[in-house]
Amino acid sequence: MTDPTTDTSDSAEPDVTPLLHPADGVPELSVSTSEIKAAAALLAGGHGPFAVDAERASGFRYSNRAYLIQIRRAGAGSVLIDPVSHGGESMTVLAPVADVLSTDEWILHAADQDLPCLAEVGMRPPALYDTELAGRLAGFDRVNLAAMVQRLLGLGLAKGHGAADWSKRPLPAAWLNYAALDVEALIDLREAIAAVLAEQGKTSWAAEEFDYLRTSVGVAPPSTRRDRWRRTSGIHKVRHQRGLAAVRELWTVRDEIAQRRDIAPGRILPDSAIIEAATADPETLDDLVALPIFGGRRQRRSASTWLAALQAARENPDSAEESEPPNGPPAPARWAKRRPEAAARLDAARAALREVSARVSVPTENLVTPELVRRLCWDWEPTGDDAKAIDDFLTTGQARLWQRELVVPALATALRSTPDDVSPDAR
Repeated sequence: MTDPTTDTSDSAEPDVTPLLHPADGVPELSVSTSEIKAAAALLAGGHGPFAVDAERASGFRYSNRAYLIQIRRAGAGSVLIDPVSHGGESMTVLAPVADVLSTDEWILHAADQDLPCLAEVGMRPPALYDTELAGRLAGFDRVNLAAMVQRLLGLGLAKGHGAADWSKRPLPAAWLNYAALDVEALIDLREAIAAVLAEQGKTSWAAEEFDYLRTSVGVAPPSTRRDRWRRTSGIHKVRHQRGLAAVRELWTVRDEIAQRRDIAPGRILPDSAIIEAATADPETLDDLVALPIFGGRRQRRSASTWLAALQAARENPDSAEESEPPNGPPAPARWAKRRPEAAARLDAARAALREVSARVSVPTENLVTPELVRRLCWDWEPTGDDAKAIDDFLTTGQARLWQRELVVPALATALRSTPDDVSPDAR
């Protein structure tokens, strides 16, 4: 019989036992300073690693702050902490919990999502285990928490509130039950997936990945780009320069309002409304509110703000040409005409990485980031020691040792196999 812990296909799931409620019941929400100190003392009395999770209000709030923190530890049980309603300075009030968490490993699922908002309140792991990333390294087809808990532990997690507005107060009982279940099985899941990786000989790979995550995610805020407005959904429908300037002005005003009010930008004004206004180019308030999305009561109240943004675009239609200098190669779709030899190198590199991926059962994007591969292929020039040059390049790009050991030989062979002069017609 196939062992469900080592078979990477999704057909190997065991019988499922529904996990509808935490075994010890849903813990009381710790809100006040004294309650948070008590939660810290409870966790300090436990032993072993901490299962950690955080709930944000993505899609509802501009910020990415944590609105609920869930922690579980053997011998202590689970605690639920409200990091925003205590009435004090968050890092100070949450310091007792942060101090306890600094004493042992954290177990998270998709750590890159939660580490930044936890670092924001002074919580940083001394060691890390990411069960989602472990699932990817193990070659699992589905690595969401519910799928992995079902596959490895035979438990079915309750669903339903992951995309909720966790900034809402009071938090409904059903949401707290859901949140507590997110850490209920994490410690057991860590043990189960660690056993799979050990059997596959990937324990050291995982350790390198977890340490990289721990030291790179949430340490500093991500760099912001001035031209984020260019990612407005539907912008491809805007064909002229003045329309692009309108998109930029509307996007910028919306972003300023959203940041000031801590509301998700799409709830201030949807992307579709920005594109519609940029395309229609209304010149009066009546013209603007005649557009379907702008005719509602909420948008009518802000109509003068949006009209002023459109007027600013008309006064400076060339402003959309101003952008950051490119800090990388263009989109690969343009390579064949602009630099066909680089396109040939990229095709060969991708094919080589797919072979490595299939051999070790790790997704190609976890072997090496696609951005690094594109940069390598765009600027590549043969050297006397191609393998060393590639290894140096990937090292500078923060590729880990286990990744470089796997992909450098394959990439060196692939790049050597492509000629330096490929005409567009040859492809």
